[in-house]
Amino acid sequence: MADKSLHSICRWTFNPGKGGFVPGDTRPEWGGAFGSPEMVKLVADKIAPRMPDNVELGIELHYDAEVDDDNAAAVADALVDNKLYLAMITPGAHCHFGYGGVASLDPNERKAADELGTKTVDLAYGTLKKAWHPDAGKEPSLIIWNGSFGYDIATIGIRQMYQNLKESIAGLCKYEAKKGGSLYIGFEPKPNEGHPAMLIPTVASALLFWRKIEDEFGIPKEKKGVNKEFGHSEMIGLDHVADTVEELDNDMMVHMHLNSQGYNDGIILGGPGKYDIDHGTRINGMNVAIAGLIQQAGFNRWKGHDMQARAYDNAEQGIDRVVRSVLSWEACELAAKELDTAALMKVLAQRETAKAEDMMRAAVVSAQGHFDKMYK
Repeated sequence: MADKSLHSICRWTFNPGKGGFVPGDTRPEWGGAFGSPEMVKLVADKIAPRMPDNVELGIELHYDAEVDDDNAAAVADALVDNKLYLAMITPGAHCHFGYGGVASLDPNERKAADELGTKTVDLAYGTLKKAWHPDAGKEPSLIIWNGSFGYDIATIGIRQMYQNLKESIAGLCKYEAKKGGSLYIGFEPKPNEGHPAMLIPTVASALLFWRKIEDEFGIPKEKKGVNKEFGHSEMIGLDHVADTVEELDNDMMVHMHLNSQGYNDGIILGGPGKYDIDHGTRINGMNVAIAGLIQQAGFNRWKGHDMQARAYDNAEQGIDRVVRSVLSWEACELAAKELDTAALMKVLAQRETAKAEDMMRAAVVSAQGHFDKMYK
């Protein structure tokens, strides 16, 4: 494991409890005065020491719910002091805008959402810049999550919302380019939440979107693409392995979120038709296959763990789930490297698919063995 592997930990994982239908105070030590600088220190103290030597860690943050102009200096200092990096920043538009955000048909909401995006860019290039990874290609991602730009009523206005979205994102890209053009900008597709219907529901939708704004607004596709979010594809029964092929084939995988809805390992419940559960990485054949695909493509950017502690986890268990998620992916990567791909392709060519199943099953067993060694 000589090559560095970049994993990013999400600030929003460390919450006192989700609330709603489950307790909101299960982990009281992660509420109150526990802010983003404290979360960075926790990752350095409790998670980094449990990582293999090849793993480098970064942090993912929402502006302005988790980092803003008031705490950005303390967050940047904490990152630098603890040898962690800013891996991803995203405008937390869903915290403010319930009627479409940058796609809104309300001009006042759209203007305010546009400003939130530019302020996010300003902070990344300003106070937080010293916490960027120094190596080229490992700069932070600016991820556009479509939690606010959706709708719940079928009208002809949807087309104008889509046009507004294109214009606003094109403007944000031009603004970022003037700042330096160093961020990797990606959409995080999602079929629903926080609206029943979303403007960018699938990976294919995101790929098409970038091609449209290149054609209409002259935005180059370099450093533009998709935040590969495993669980969002799983939520509607899509194939995130095929998604991977599309993303890599278009050179548009700029970031990854290695979570799971759980249904594909035969142990954890979830899957199509369920809500966004956000389990950590699972050891399964699909993830071994995806690990092999990104290895072949030479992808070596940030792999984020967009996950939640379970509603019944205490803080120690919540931390342990993050560790398990990182190690599970590293185990799948190791198993993918060990897999005899020439032999696999040979049996597939000969239609001996049962033998291919055996090879993938053996890879999963190998991955679990690697996890056990690293976890101990």
